[in-house]
Amino acid sequence: MTLHFAQDASSFAVAPSRLDAYVASRSFDQPTLVMDLDRVSAQYRALKAGLGRADIHYAVKANPARQIIARLVDLGSHFDAASKAEIAQCLAEGASPADVSFGNTIKRASDIAWAWDQGITLFAADAEEELEKIAANAPGASVYIRLIVEVSHADWPLTRKFGCDKDMALRLLDYAKALGLRPVGMSFHVGSQTRQAAMWAPTLDAMAHIWQAALDAGHMLDLLNIGGGFPAFYGEEIDAPTAYAAQVMQMVEARFPNVANIMAEPGRGMVAEAGVIVAEVMLTSRKSDRDMHRWVFLDIGRFSGLAETEGEAIRYQFETARDADPMGPCILAGPSCDSADVLYEKRPVSLPLSLKAGDRVLIRNTGAYTSTYSSVCFNGFPPLDVVVI
Repeated sequence: MTLHFAQDASSFAVAPSRLDAYVASRSFDQPTLVMDLDRVSAQYRALKAGLGRADIHYAVKANPARQIIARLVDLGSHFDAASKAEIAQCLAEGASPADVSFGNTIKRASDIAWAWDQGITLFAADAEEELEKIAANAPGASVYIRLIVEVSHADWPLTRKFGCDKDMALRLLDYAKALGLRPVGMSFHVGSQTRQAAMWAPTLDAMAHIWQAALDAGHMLDLLNIGGGFPAFYGEEIDAPTAYAAQVMQMVEARFPNVANIMAEPGRGMVAEAGVIVAEVMLTSRKSDRDMHRWVFLDIGRFSGLAETEGEAIRYQFETARDADPMGPCILAGPSCDSADVLYEKRPVSLPLSLKAGDRVLIRNTGAYTSTYSSVCFNGFPPLDVVVI
């Protein structure tokens, strides 16, 4: 189930739900993320219905709450883990090692060895040295080469840092084989929060060209990892998850008609809409009589869970008990003593003019990349608390 809320805070009309009932009946003494497991289950089923034969490898980094991992294990999900700790958590909750991939292209050699000992057999790489570490510590392992996506239409692009180009990828496939590894395929990531399925087309075209070049070079590839990018609702219209995933798979199948195995790594699209952060207004003010906008300071900021407001890329939706009052633009900021702890200033947020210190603020669709980005008591403010219902 995907809930689409209006972008204008004054027009929120949220249907009663288990999540809302829980939040309304309780008080919170620090910023708290409340997650609804039933919504996670519904989103998994909706994405799976659209992805069809593709295996879902949930991106654990989006939200590693123990209860979420356990529920997804029960639903038959596989997992994309980025670290030893994430692998350990998946295994502790009952995931089979065969269903966990070590998808980070930057791994400590000792962690590769530990993962191999735990039964993990599938690893990602995008550099010669990474392949050498895998060969030395997980001899004979299966590897897939991550390709760089140089043009992204995502709200949160993942260009430059990860992946390699066509020529490098072909060399790495050869090198992996020479090292005694099993090069099984390729991966890419269109970028987090790719709002429309049609935005995948240019990336898929480029990836298909590289895939065909690898086949022509004699590589027997049988695994395509299409990564994440599946969106959540942050105010701009998105397709329903099943329709979105089905359209992506239709484009994938058309360009990669004979690939045996397809992986997808939804993270944000799996858990974001299952969570709401309960926050509190700490202060409202103006800097001078000339100040065009009010400042509204919350008890949560960039360092305590809202890191994705960097560049104002992710536009969270806010709800208060005063939303029927007259509204006005404000600059939204966190509570810390760091001047970078400003959430929205280039595009001010519309909030009630009557808002004051002590008022509760709900931040909708915040189940992804909030608890994992939460700092450890910067300035003494507690990291984001998490409650799973």
